[in-house]
Amino acid sequence: MAHLITEIAGSSDYFTGGLVTYSNDLKTGLVDVPGDVLEAHGAVSAQVARAMAVGARQRLAVDLAVAVTGIAGPDGGTPAKPIGLTYVAVADAEGDDVRRHVWDSDRTGNKRLSAGAALDLLLARLSGPTA
Repeated sequence: MAHLITEIAGSSDYFTGGLVTYSNDLKTGLVDVPGDVLEAHGAVSAQVARAMAVGARQRLAVDLAVAVTGIAGPDGGTPAKPIGLTYVAVADAEGDDVRRHVWDSDRTGNKRLSAGAALDLLLARLSGPTA
């Protein structure tokens, strides 16, 4: 996501940076995902995505934060959580929102689709509610 955002000249005017919290230790240590939430729902879950976005917003002291957690593949999937399962979440002063996706691509494609979905959710949040 950071790469896509910073492809735009002038993005330093609104983009502070990002965190890659790949491990559970970093999820709890950097963005304050509660350990009991990780334990109950697993790293790839709506609950963890939401907690990541809320925690990143608080820790980085930013207006808006977006988070992604998923199983890009080619390994790691289960019947309950298949390869391609991704949750994207956004958090701002109004609250938070999370979306579930299941991509059907290879690892690179799943990662790109996830980044695109996160940016779409971010832009939708910035645009406000539609009538």
